[in-house]
Amino acid sequence: MKKLFLFVSLFIVASLALTACGQQQAAERCGGGHMEGLPDLGGRTITVAVENAYPPFNNIDEATGEGVGWDYDTVCEICNRINCVPDFRQAAWDGLFPAMQAGEYDMAADGITYTVERDEIVDFSIPYVTIGQVLLVRADETATLQDFINNPDLIVGTQIGTTNEIVARETFPTKEIQSFEDFGAAVLALIAGDIDGVVVDNVTAAGFMDENPGAMKIGSQITSDEQLAFVFPPGSDLVAPVNAALQSMIDDGTLDALNTQWGLK
Repeated sequence: MKKLFLFVSLFIVASLALTACGQQQAAERCGGGHMEGLPDLGGRTITVAVENAYPPFNNIDEATGEGVGWDYDTVCEICNRINCVPDFRQAAWDGLFPAMQAGEYDMAADGITYTVERDEIVDFSIPYVTIGQVLLVRADETATLQDFINNPDLIVGTQIGTTNEIVARETFPTKEIQSFEDFGAAVLALIAGDIDGVVVDNVTAAGFMDENPGAMKIGSQITSDEQLAFVFPPGSDLVAPVNAALQSMIDDGTLDALNTQWGLK
């Protein structure tokens, strides 16, 4: 038992070191440049919360140990336009909003859906993409959305504390939704046959399908009107500069190119 505990402890330490190294390497790719006509943050370092378990927005590349994804590339591009340096920090989704409300991070980049309720406790950037919720199922699943609604034996999962969880409870009001700490755990449960469907946004569903070729498919579209945005502590002075950078990226086509590259559209 002691040997097992030692092995697990060493594994956790190694994993944390790999994550920290990956995030440092990702930050080093951002040059902190400045684009004429945009705010200049003077090389300021900003702490950016990422989950590192939410492809294609953010993830750790197993081959390199580097943080990768839309969030990394887009925040880097923002900092290259308004002269800041991102310090990516891994943060659990559960507790992210209280942490942002308390100012523990300068910014959160994690494919976060704008809601009026969230806007009461944190600040949001302008939206960068509109997505929808889908039911992700195993590749051989034949049940329809109505079958899932009617059949009590079909088990649905999602991530705790998300708008996906809200949509899951609204779509399947008679089911006890299985809520996981992150979508990676929900997807593993789906592949293993412990659950039969995962309510997740269409972009992330595609990301997990790419990581597990031939294992899953999108069974049904549920919603199609959620706007994603960056999150800041209340009253943050970063909102206006980030919005200016985002708008410039919209205007010159850079954001559209990043959204296409990472499958957000």
